[in-house]
Amino acid sequence: MRLKMIRDNTSFDFFSRWKVWLGISAAMVVVGMLSFAIQGLNYGIDFRGGTTIRTESTQAVDTGVYRDAMGPLGLGDFLITEVFDPSFAADQNVAMVRIQAQEGQEAVTPETILAVEAALAEVIPDIKFLSTESVGPKVSGELIKTAALAVVLAIGAVLIYIWLRFEWQFALGAVAALVHDVILTIGVFSELQIKFDLAIIAALLTIVGYSLNDTVVVFDRVRENLRKYKKKPLSEVLNVSINETLSRTLMTSVTTLLALIALYVLGGDVIRGFVFAMIWGVIVGTYSSVFVASTILLWLGVKRNWDKQDPNVGNQYANIDA
Repeated sequence: MRLKMIRDNTSFDFFSRWKVWLGISAAMVVVGMLSFAIQGLNYGIDFRGGTTIRTESTQAVDTGVYRDAMGPLGLGDFLITEVFDPSFAADQNVAMVRIQAQEGQEAVTPETILAVEAALAEVIPDIKFLSTESVGPKVSGELIKTAALAVVLAIGAVLIYIWLRFEWQFALGAVAALVHDVILTIGVFSELQIKFDLAIIAALLTIVGYSLNDTVVVFDRVRENLRKYKKKPLSEVLNVSINETLSRTLMTSVTTLLALIALYVLGGDVIRGFVFAMIWGVIVGTYSSVFVASTILLWLGVKRNWDKQDPNVGNQYANIDA
């Protein structure tokens, strides 16, 4: 028996309360921006600076043992990751210990590094400390600028792609949805003060791609139906298109969420922030593809016949009150 989340031939009206959906989105965007302006983000080691200690031992790396040893030192934020390399011997276990710089300090002090090494040596007698490297606030500041530039360039590339693929109204609708998703994701990290590091930037770029994929699927069907139903008002064409792609949209989102929830529960602390960002991004990305991008398209209006060049086309078909 085939699983169906949505019955065939649905006829939900997504635009009867379009002002409500835009109002909810606008309110969440404002809250996210205010939270970012007032509280800021809880930057991790990547953006705040810190020290990385590379260790090696014959004992298998157990991050729990490392954390228990370093916990009483009051180091603030620290991260332990195991390093894998095919060239390593069977008894060569390498780990990277990353310690956040303390408030008001350029880097972790030598005394703190010695205390960390002593604490680890007590629980892992044969441990060796291969190298110690520090990242200052200047490098971290450059990382923040580069990360922000990466997100802006990704959204700009999407604007150009959708403009060439469809029409400028589609492009603005898609970009509005992407900006909505990025702001809400940054806002929830600011509001909950979850650690924000380079992994979250990777999640933001992934969310942009996921949301864009959903939006393009809907817009592709909208363009087909605009040619098919030349007499229908734009709001009805959008409703038909979203209903026709609704099953695909929800099935994709739910199956993605199942995998992400499993990773969030079982994946450990190292990837939990990234997975949380992805879960939130999938939810708001699905929402924005249906309610934000399409509503912006309805508001702007679109050309109904791509076979004829008409300089007067515009929003005369966007009967929002329909």
